[in-house]
Amino acid sequence: MRLIEARSSRAVQAVTFCDRSKIAIVGVSGSGKSTLAKKLAQKYNVECIELDSLFMNGDWVETEVAEFRDRVTRRLDGLPGYIIDGNYGKVRDITWDSCDTIIWLNYSRLLTMKRVILRTIKRVVTNQELWNGNRESFRKSFLSRDSIILWSWNTYERRRIEYSRLQKQYEEKGVRFIVINRPEAIRQVFGLN
Repeated sequence: MRLIEARSSRAVQAVTFCDRSKIAIVGVSGSGKSTLAKKLAQKYNVECIELDSLFMNGDWVETEVAEFRDRVTRRLDGLPGYIIDGNYGKVRDITWDSCDTIIWLNYSRLLTMKRVILRTIKRVVTNQELWNGNRESFRKSFLSRDSIILWSWNTYERRRIEYSRLQKQYEEKGVRFIVINRPEAIRQVFGLN
């Protein structure tokens, strides 16, 4: 099934899920994946699985691929429904292939960059813990080659090309692929604010 939310303000088709839905939410860093995942998980009473929390160990140490794949598999095992938040190609065969719906937050680069910068500033100022004791620092966020802001900028176009290609593949497999091109559509499509 193909469902694409248009860029215009015209009415769009509303979508509903249930407590047995298996959904992956993807998009570049700063697009709002985690926020949407948490809201949908609460609305439909399903587990919200943030892949970053399974991949990133303390002190920003990345998990080895085999262990990461094992963590994801164990986390999904036996769940009747869930929402996966994250973009890891290393586990896509586990995550996307298990889902009945993929939601792609495909916002403009300008909007995404504004969001990731504001989010990063907030996290640095409040010293917010992300996963496993990790916190964003001013230095890491703004003065490093590992900057999430730089990462979002550098992966933006690559993700758009990649997800457009993958959209066709997964639609052919019968997966519902929902593309959201503007934040206002979240309320219309999913009944959320």
